[in-house]
Amino acid sequence: MRLRSFSKLNQIAIATYVRHAFGRRLAQDWDANLEIGIRFVRHQFTAAMTGADISDGRKLFDSVQLETDDVYEVTTEAVNTPKGTWYVPKHKASDAVLLYLHGGGYTFGGAVSDRFAAMLAHRVGAVLFAPKYRLTPEHPHPAQQEDALSAWDYVTKDVAPEKVVVIGDSAGGHMALMLLKSLQKAQLPQPALCIGLCPWTDIDNSSPSMSENDRYDLVQGWMAQRFGEWLDPYHIYGREMLSPVLMDFSDLAPLYLQAGGREVLHDMIVAFAQAQKEKGAEVMLDVWPDMPHDFQAYDTLKTSATEALGRIKEAVEAHVGSDRSFETCDRTVK
Repeated sequence: MRLRSFSKLNQIAIATYVRHAFGRRLAQDWDANLEIGIRFVRHQFTAAMTGADISDGRKLFDSVQLETDDVYEVTTEAVNTPKGTWYVPKHKASDAVLLYLHGGGYTFGGAVSDRFAAMLAHRVGAVLFAPKYRLTPEHPHPAQQEDALSAWDYVTKDVAPEKVVVIGDSAGGHMALMLLKSLQKAQLPQPALCIGLCPWTDIDNSSPSMSENDRYDLVQGWMAQRFGEWLDPYHIYGREMLSPVLMDFSDLAPLYLQAGGREVLHDMIVAFAQAQKEKGAEVMLDVWPDMPHDFQAYDTLKTSATEALGRIKEAVEAHVGSDRSFETCDRTVK
């Protein structure tokens, strides 16, 4: 699988360099390296999701990972009950504890999610717990929400809820938002803040960006639809019960969201933020127009990612152990 993936990466790289030499870019403001990464991850997702065995698909997706040159100074400690990993930054700068719910359409995780967790712990300077929750299609809803609630109970056993920030990317963003509703239903305290990074807010969406941004994004519209089918394969729950865009988050934890202007989920994230503002929820959305899905992982490789990670740190600092306010910026959607 590693040889297969490495060969495909080189094929994509050569083809991309040739196209760029002739002025044929996926986006005029993207360099070859960014385009290569997006095309490669898209290919890996496609191969993994269309194979006969999803477990083999996960191995293929995990066989070759693209990484930046950033080094994250964290130590890790595995936990068995609930399954997960603690990430402790060498340079702790916050009293907050991050409960990180990884992305991957509820179907993937692995090395890319581990690195994302290490990046967040390092950049925010906060201890982070990342549960290894059950995955679809083997474990449809409500398995993930049960695991999220178990992780919350575990973290808040020793940490006050007002010190906890729930943060998730992509499907993990969906999981984070659904956790707030689970806490509300159980009459449990809310976290200090909920951060959704390119969050999946509508499991059955046909907004324009789902097709118009296909050519730019590492996740495509059909993939989001497939993830939704795997989450609710027997149509027991439906869109209304599984789509945060249709729910009411007023009187729950403050929400801070980030999105890329070129990701397929862009429109549903904007729609969610607007709907929650109308309902009276405390919500802020920042959008980086030049970026695809989960662009935060580019870290120092891209200015937009560096800015986004800085904003995450500011948001955490403002909501945990500080009297400073979290102000809007030029990326904030009014």
